[in-house]
Amino acid sequence: MSPSTRWSKARVTRRPPASGRPVGRPLTTREIRLSGEELIAVHSAFQSWLARREQRDWSRLYLCGQLLNLEAKTAEGMALELLGPDPNRIRGLQQFIGQSPWATQPLVEALQHQVAEWLGDPEGVVIVDGSGFPKQGQHSVGVGHQYCGALGKVANCQEGVFSAYASRHGYAFLDERLYVLADWFAPESRRRRQACGLPASLTFQTEPQLALAMVTGLVQRGVVPFRWVACDEGYGKSPAFLDEIAALGKWHLAEVAYDTPVWRRTPPVEGPGRSPSGQLRIQPRVALSAPGPQPLRALEAQLPPSAWQRRLVKEGSKGPLLAEFACLQVTPVRNHLPGPRCWAIFRRGLRPQAEVKYYLSNAPADCTLADFVRVSGLRWPVETMLEEAKGELGMDQYETRTWLGWHHHMLQTMVAHWVLLRVRGLLQKKPGADHRPGAPVNRPRHQRRLAHTRHPGHWPLSPAPQSRRLSCASQACPLDQAARPRKTAPARSLVIMSEVS
Repeated sequence: MSPSTRWSKARVTRRPPASGRPVGRPLTTREIRLSGEELIAVHSAFQSWLARREQRDWSRLYLCGQLLNLEAKTAEGMALELLGPDPNRIRGLQQFIGQSPWATQPLVEALQHQVAEWLGDPEGVVIVDGSGFPKQGQHSVGVGHQYCGALGKVANCQEGVFSAYASRHGYAFLDERLYVLADWFAPESRRRRQACGLPASLTFQTEPQLALAMVTGLVQRGVVPFRWVACDEGYGKSPAFLDEIAALGKWHLAEVAYDTPVWRRTPPVEGPGRSPSGQLRIQPRVALSAPGPQPLRALEAQLPPSAWQRRLVKEGSKGPLLAEFACLQVTPVRNHLPGPRCWAIFRRGLRPQAEVKYYLSNAPADCTLADFVRVSGLRWPVETMLEEAKGELGMDQYETRTWLGWHHHMLQTMVAHWVLLRVRGLLQKKPGADHRPGAPVNRPRHQRRLAHTRHPGHWPLSPAPQSRRLSCASQACPLDQAARPRKTAPARSLVIMSEVS
């Protein structure tokens, strides 16, 4: 099928939103105008970091394309929809994403400044998580057989590591990294590295190391205020990652495996010396008379019923999410020796035989159960963001194979998602009713309250949003004269997530 045929069919076919969510009420003319203005305002904050006018125009075009209601949001599909069947323009957009040497780090920092301004809170939470992108073949940068969360199995895919921000005012992406498998650094993979444009200085890093680099950058820049770092078991199983987060002066709430060994009380340690047989021992060890560590599951089984408290985790789209929590202080194992004293938190559902989740936290001894409940409830936004970015913005529909292309596409996706969040906050007429996270819910007079907002630019965390179709005039995507849509082109259809009033 020729590009012109595909373009003409796309023009006459009306599709539901790519996410599959139901479309809410139609937007008013005023809401459409405000949404278009918001898109332009967001992009204008980033365009100064793109040196050339053509780069700024292509970036704005790509941003508009990701917001279109297209079935496949590839560079070709976006160019066909916005610019028509012009091969030169299609190649121009593909080259901008896959090969143009513009740096992403300044734009990432610009995004973080905006997130801090709109959502910043001293009690904010930085969440780190990974996401897989299934691929065919062996030529896409960093691709290989590894566990893919999107498929729930080991498959040929790329793996991205993302950091996100969550506070009582909302959530947003902060940064990204591409995990490159160790075999890509073998001598026999040199041609693949060169073909994909991997930097010569790049070395192998594990996913926890990539996540730590993002958190370290946030601490060093000091732009985004946060106290907590939350992560799943893939990062919680790395003691080095948890210890480095603590060394940065941040509190972590890390999900860990059920068999993670801990001591209920810190055991005594013997210094170097000679064994009874006279052999010299140069390393300290746990006293032979001390009891061994126990897995967290065994410790949880010993908790009395009175140790569990029922709390509200969050207000979900299907109603309040309730769980039972218990916490106590333990001593983790570090290189066969006692580590720093920390909290063990246990969370279980209300149904019989419900799954129990286990967490470790280095929060101070005076930290309350309500704090742990609140932070555990702020773990979900990163999964929601990845779902929204893939379902609404084509985060997983890129076709570029290069190192630059992957990072360019992910940055554009994070900015597009920020536009959606800004528009959703703009169109939200009033804050929704919400429970206070961490509040006890086994009281007879449990009350709802309105979620807090601090000024019109800030919006509260909300349940899963529904999609609204936004018809955005072409002024939201101005291009230079060489890449301007035809004057007869009608308004473009964008998908904007917003709560249904």
